[in-house]
Amino acid sequence: MKAVAVFPGTKEIKVIDIEAPRISESDQVRVRMLNVGVCGTDKEICSFQYGTPPDGSDYLVIGHESLGEVVEVGSAVSRVKPGDLVVVTVRRPCPSPDCEPCRAGFPDFCRTGDYTERGIKGAHGFMTEFVVDQEANMHKVPPELRDVAMLVEPLTIAEKAREQAIQIQRRLRWLNPDVPRAVQGRKMHAVVLGAGPVGLLGALVLVTAGLETYVYALPPAPNPASTITEAIGAKYLSKGNISDEARETLFNNIDVVYEATGVSSLAFEVLKYLGPYSACIFTGVPGHNVPIEVDTALLMRNIVLKNQVILGSVNADPEAFDAAIRDLGIFNQRWPDAVRSIITSHTPIENAQDVLLGKTGGIKNVISFEPARVPSSR
Repeated sequence: MKAVAVFPGTKEIKVIDIEAPRISESDQVRVRMLNVGVCGTDKEICSFQYGTPPDGSDYLVIGHESLGEVVEVGSAVSRVKPGDLVVVTVRRPCPSPDCEPCRAGFPDFCRTGDYTERGIKGAHGFMTEFVVDQEANMHKVPPELRDVAMLVEPLTIAEKAREQAIQIQRRLRWLNPDVPRAVQGRKMHAVVLGAGPVGLLGALVLVTAGLETYVYALPPAPNPASTITEAIGAKYLSKGNISDEARETLFNNIDVVYEATGVSSLAFEVLKYLGPYSACIFTGVPGHNVPIEVDTALLMRNIVLKNQVILGSVNADPEAFDAAIRDLGIFNQRWPDAVRSIITSHTPIENAQDVLLGKTGGIKNVISFEPARVPSSR
């Protein structure tokens, strides 16, 4: 079968032919890939900033944003069946018996760093024709989400961040974080930094939760992202089209900042404007860029005197995947055109390099696989 692989030793990206995986354990599921999303992580792996092949392999099959169709199940599988649509989780727990999060089923909080991530670290990914994995790592998707379900994995980032923010904001005991503050007298405000897929999906989560939401990005409107932003009831602000005074007024009244750019200079610029008891969630991972100047005294003073919280969030647990599937169904009912507009291209695997090397523009690009004859795996 075909697969897209990176070879860190020779710094090559190739479409290769590899042996199709077979079910070898009773709890395993064989999945035919339908769509695999391309994100910044994939592009960084293809520029050889990171990405670790499995032990004994000189290449890594990339891709972690998946949608597939079950074609075969092991004898102990009961939750999914052939024909079901599934999204497969990415991270697997580390082997340490002393890592409480991994042993409890939360490898996204792994304390050892010895986890594996399919398509990223120590395990082959999903940008290939067939995949085999345990049933426990499968999340069933309703058929009506077939065209957009590949957005589930990036949406889990916002789902986990929202849950973490709710738990943190429970420290404000005069408020009920589970009830939109419009019911309590003042509507909560949120700012999303960045208008890529993770930012737009975060905006969908925040708008649905009842927050007045702003998307703050560099490109001036109109553009595809600003059109989606306005369509879902949020407000789009361009970094170049808002004065310093207006920006300070805006952020000083913000309850939640959801950072989705990985641009540290922007994130720390915004931090200095934040108001009392606000929460700032970082989800981006900056590259190894030139250091920036930061007024650390001002930031520390604000964090202390204004009771602010800065939260980092990476990967997601199984509950976040279930929440993403549920919420994607809600988004697709309320704003079907906007949700579909996030996905801007479908490219066959033979041309995957063009997308991975940044030669294809758009918001979310997808590598698609044509229906294939399913050979027996036994």
